[in-house]
Amino acid sequence: MNPPSAPREAIPGRGATINPPNRFEAFHLEPDPDLPPEERPSPKTQFYFDATESLLTPNDSPDVGFDVGLNCYRGCEHGCAYCFARPFHEYLGWSSGLDFETKILVKPRAPELLRKELSRPGWKPQTIGMSGVTDCYQPAERHFKLTRQCLEVFAEFRNPVAIITKNFLVTRDLDLLAELARWQCTVVNVSVTTLDAELAGRLEPRAARPEHRLKAIRMLAAAGIPVNVMVAPVIPGLTDHELPSILDAAAGAGARTACMALLRLPWAVKDIFSAWLEAHVPGKKERVLDRLRKMHGGRLYDAEWGARMRGRGVLAAQIGDLFAIARRRAGLDGTAAHLSTEHFRRTGGAQLELF
Repeated sequence: MNPPSAPREAIPGRGATINPPNRFEAFHLEPDPDLPPEERPSPKTQFYFDATESLLTPNDSPDVGFDVGLNCYRGCEHGCAYCFARPFHEYLGWSSGLDFETKILVKPRAPELLRKELSRPGWKPQTIGMSGVTDCYQPAERHFKLTRQCLEVFAEFRNPVAIITKNFLVTRDLDLLAELARWQCTVVNVSVTTLDAELAGRLEPRAARPEHRLKAIRMLAAAGIPVNVMVAPVIPGLTDHELPSILDAAAGAGARTACMALLRLPWAVKDIFSAWLEAHVPGKKERVLDRLRKMHGGRLYDAEWGARMRGRGVLAAQIGDLFAIARRRAGLDGTAAHLSTEHFRRTGGAQLELF
């Protein structure tokens, strides 16, 4: 796929600078590059209701820590330039670029569908990952509150749920998460990519800044909720040198464990992230891309399970060793929180009782 020829200037509040072609569509519309900025289409966020009749998604990837995922939203307004989930928007007829962060599908029936699923006699209690694709605490959640409503269902049934987020909004639900933690039914994975607030603002424009993520870790830990810090993605040549400082800061805030994942650039994400590098850190662009190629056998991405998260070769081994040493020194190399299904109950609509 060749990247579009449109200008790649940074767009305030957005991670992508382009809207690359959808690989499933025969036609692609592109704004006239000669238009002055004030006349170009404004990438405002739009919300669409998703009338899906199913909610839980099975996962067969051996390098992902859960077998079932739940996503209340499709697309993500956080706008992280590197997001591996962007290509999922192409199945909807949209683009992996600006469309992914401006056209958000909302599943208003998510709590109802979750309750229906957990009530089934055939449901086997197990940990559900929330979310496996887009952030369950993205800005839309402040208004729609679907994640909170789903947590109420999880607490009602005492079914374990693993949260993945980079948004301080998770602290809004300390009451429900603490109740789940009482029954060993939750762990919160907080993603920290960099401690550089200025870089984070360009790389992850509508996500919480690093200091607020650390504050979220501190508040979650104080409430008795196990926290794992995810240094993800590690971007070689841009953020990999921060591994020790990120882990030290997370440990100081109260995180119990840590994991990492290398930057992944599937499909159009390669073009989107390359354009981001060109717009924001042009002097580091070739260094970053060259190091990624060295870790993936000459390509920017290797989809093979295991390798896609870690890479191969000398550079990948060096980053892995640096992470392992820094994690051990920070005291974050303990056993991950054990989530239990022992207390699962089919409530038949019983009301949640907190404390």
